[in-house]
Amino acid sequence: MIRKFESGASRDMEDGKLDFDGSLSPLVLKGFAEYMKTNCIQKDGNYRPEENWKKGIPKESYIKSMWRHFHDLWMNYEGYESRDGLDHAMYGLLFNVMGFIHETEKEKLNETNE
Repeated sequence: MIRKFESGASRDMEDGKLDFDGSLSPLVLKGFAEYMKTNCIQKDGNYRPEENWKKGIPKESYIKSMWRHFHDLWMNYEGYESRDGLDHAMYGLLFNVMGFIHETEKEKLNETNE
């Protein structure tokens, strides 16, 4: 099926296609990008680009960090003070979940390509 627009332009249907706009929050993505930019400066003062994590981090490292950020989120949720505050906990958890998924998906692709 083809969609036809008043302008005369046409496109195929969107049925079955991924809907990134409907699946993602621009507020979360903006906050996450700000979190990543903030964390470009390492504790030793050196700069690392936002995409540094794509080079590969072991899943064990993501899991251990995920637990720390989840604990901070939980502490905030229960009304207690955490290491770096609620935003840092949420975006840190998101970073580690995404990194873990990234490594898992890379493994799946490698298995498929073997």
